[in-house]
Amino acid sequence: MKEKQKSKNRKRKWIWRGILLVLLLIICDPRLKTVHYTFESEKISAPIKMALLTDLHGSWYGKEQKNLMKAIDKESPDVVLLGGDIFDDNVSYRESEETLAILSEQYDCYYVTGNHEFWSEDIDNILSIIRSYGVTVLSGEAVTVDIKGQKVNLCGVDDPDGSYYEGRNTSIFKQLEQVEEQRNKDYYSILLSHRPEYYDQYSRYQHDLVLSGHAHGGQWRLPGLINGLYAPNQGMFPEYAGGLYEYEGGTLVVSRGLDRWGIKLPRIFNRPELVIIEVK
Repeated sequence: MKEKQKSKNRKRKWIWRGILLVLLLIICDPRLKTVHYTFESEKISAPIKMALLTDLHGSWYGKEQKNLMKAIDKESPDVVLLGGDIFDDNVSYRESEETLAILSEQYDCYYVTGNHEFWSEDIDNILSIIRSYGVTVLSGEAVTVDIKGQKVNLCGVDDPDGSYYEGRNTSIFKQLEQVEEQRNKDYYSILLSHRPEYYDQYSRYQHDLVLSGHAHGGQWRLPGLINGLYAPNQGMFPEYAGGLYEYEGGTLVVSRGLDRWGIKLPRIFNRPELVIIEVK
């Protein structure tokens, strides 16, 4: 009888362990999801589609980043926008560089820096790697691109942490002014900037669309109750954790990012995301 009881107890333990494992996988689900946003504009005559990638932090998505690339290829974007922290100061560059290498073979890619690229204290080398793949780095610049026969402003500013590095002209306020001077106000305008907490500054310039990351979705979420628990530079219960934020004349889109496991804390009810934006 004692042996039977011991056997039952062992089975119960394994059942409970199995239940806990399933719950953990649901709560901390690291699988990539694709999030779609659609906007309308009189400045656009033919639909354009963009993929926004932020906060990869060197995360692994299978051999040759196949899971991430499959999700991007399924959407067939006209352009790929890289919103900073694709590299990380504490992680090998291997996955980040492989991502750029594969993306740049198929898509026109545009890049702005994040704080971790600057924290690496290897920024010049990182920028050299990025440019070696034909990726355009936007640093206080506005470029006019032709997408399906229509002109679009693609604008970008450096992460504010770059201003702490000697010899770099990276004041975000000055760069926003530079962008304003360069862009054509008649074209649809997209601003790529890593930090969402500068919402008030962005809204002053009336870009049709501002794209950011950095907040990692607030790391911990309770869908329908708490959009995010904590984000760097915003603190507890961040206002700009992830999603859409309207302002007069435009919209801020904040990606929850591609970092799969969390730099310091696991992601809870907060799957990594690829953002796809269509304007028509």
